[in-house]
Amino acid sequence: MALKKPFFTLDLSNLKDSNLKILEKFTKNGFHLEGILNSAEGLKYIKAIRKELETELQEPSDEFVKLLVSKFFSKPLTASRMVAFKDYTKKAITSSINESISARLKTALTINETIPQKEEEIQPIDENSESEDKIVTTEEEMEGYQIVKAILREHVPAYRIAYRDTQSYFGILLDDNNRKPMARLHFNSSNKYLEVFSEGKDKGVKKLLNSLDEIYLYRQEITDALKNYE
Repeated sequence: MALKKPFFTLDLSNLKDSNLKILEKFTKNGFHLEGILNSAEGLKYIKAIRKELETELQEPSDEFVKLLVSKFFSKPLTASRMVAFKDYTKKAITSSINESISARLKTALTINETIPQKEEEIQPIDENSESEDKIVTTEEEMEGYQIVKAILREHVPAYRIAYRDTQSYFGILLDDNNRKPMARLHFNSSNKYLEVFSEGKDKGVKKLLNSLDEIYLYRQEITDALKNYE
């Protein structure tokens, strides 16, 4: 019975060592039917698993998030918690990949003896960077962000609304630009405040919140911040 899809595709413009090893099985000296069949089955499922994994890395599904979170979080995953944990999952995956790449680059630099040791130890100083270990994005901050985002989506596309959490506040930005603040959540103390920028991007005004629902009371002030960037 013929296969509906090829188990192996060779791209001559992008040859890899792994491709050559597979091709060796089809040579006269290396031909082995049983080995080829086993390889075909393996490649088929590896390709399928890799495709699913890449999809999960880009946009984690509810099932994938539940699987990971169940290892350390025993409470039920409500809709708001699912939104928060999906974002945490994407951040964790991105951080893990970046650290892996960074580790490989450091190893490569260490092997290269032509680079002076002192130069390797010099790291650029980013005055705007903060220690990620000290920043904890809470479920309450994510719920507040979703409320502000819902208000702004009536005026701008959702993809233009982003956030950046800092040690001092949780910032909600237009176009993921620190120079375009739309609102800030100050939830790190006993009193919680919503900071709005209706009077200018450099003139934030704090509003005391008794509950997250009170964010809706400042719908006009939140949307008025868009005028700062027209």
